[in-house]
Amino acid sequence: MFILGNFFIALAQIFNFILTAFYWLIIIRALISWVNPDPYNQIVQLLYRTTEPILQPIRKLLPVTMAIDISPIIAFLVIYFLKYFLVTSLFDIGFRLKS
Repeated sequence: MFILGNFFIALAQIFNFILTAFYWLIIIRALISWVNPDPYNQIVQLLYRTTEPILQPIRKLLPVTMAIDISPIIAFLVIYFLKYFLVTSLFDIGFRLKS
């Protein structure tokens, strides 16, 4: 069963890395939005293409009348929930199967 335990631990580490990467990409996008970036810049385009699939569904759920875009804040909450629920649960399952 230790192989299955190692699989769950590796899966938890991969999810943790992906969620952390999205967290930082969203922070960078929010900070860049304050300085009016060049939309033709390759880095800005990459940043928008990677974060928009996360932020767009959240924006659709929010009311249109809001003056400030709080979708990054909600995305942070979802990322933290997934890190502390999903990743921790996968680590626990992996360590229990390993022993």
